[in-house]
Amino acid sequence: MFTLERSQSKTYFDWYLMKRVTFITGYYGSGKTEVALNLAIQKKVNTIVDLDIINPYFRTREMEDFLREQGIETISSDVDSKMHLDMPYISKKVYNPLYNEDKRVIYDLGGNDQGAKLMRQFDDYKDIDSDLFIVVNIFRMETDHEDKIIQLINRIQGTSGYQVTGLINNSNLLKDTQIDDVIEGQKILEKVSEKMNIPIVYTSYWDELNDDDLHVSNETLKIKLYFRKNWF
Repeated sequence: MFTLERSQSKTYFDWYLMKRVTFITGYYGSGKTEVALNLAIQKKVNTIVDLDIINPYFRTREMEDFLREQGIETISSDVDSKMHLDMPYISKKVYNPLYNEDKRVIYDLGGNDQGAKLMRQFDDYKDIDSDLFIVVNIFRMETDHEDKIIQLINRIQGTSGYQVTGLINNSNLLKDTQIDDVIEGQKILEKVSEKMNIPIVYTSYWDELNDDDLHVSNETLKIKLYFRKNWF
C-alpha cells in the first residue's frame, strides 16, 4: 500500500509545498468540479480557470459571483461552439495565470481524456512546476475497478502529454453515501496508487458525514456542496 506518514509531513497543499499551478480532471460523475471549488476555497487559491468543455451542467463559471466574494477570480474560455474541432481553440486569457507568479491557480478540465486533450495547448509551459490530479468516484461504472482507473490514467496521460501526479478519492453515492463507501474507494485507490506509483493526495467526503471511522495516511478534504446543495 502506498502511504505517506504524517511524520514525513510534506504532502500536497497543507502537508506539502503546494505547486502554484494545479490541473484537475476526472471522469463524468466524479465530482471533480465540487472538489476543485472546495480546494480553491479551503487552500487559498486565488484563480480558477474553467476549461470544462465536456459537462455543460456543473461548471465553475456558473459560480463566478460566489467565487469573487471568496477572493477567487474565475477565468473561462468560450470553446463550446467549437466542440466539433479536433483541438478546440481556447482564449489567450487562460494562459495568463501560468506566467503570473502572483496567481495560485486551479485548472478545471473536462471530465475525461478528451477534456484533458486541451492540455496539449500548454506544451510550451511544461517547464512550469505543476500538478495534474485525477478525481475518482468508484461508484461510477467507468471507474469502478482498479484496472479501469489505471486505463483512464493512461489515456489522460497519453492525451494530455502530462503525468498524473496525484489521485483524489471522491467516492460517493450522492445522498446515500456512508463513510464505508469512502473507505471502499480508498482501498481501491490504494491498489491503483501502488501499481502506478501515484500518491493519493486527498480523500474527500461530504462534510455532514461522521468520519470517526475514516483513517487514512493522506490528507482529508471535507466537501461543502456548492453545486448540489443536497445530494439528491
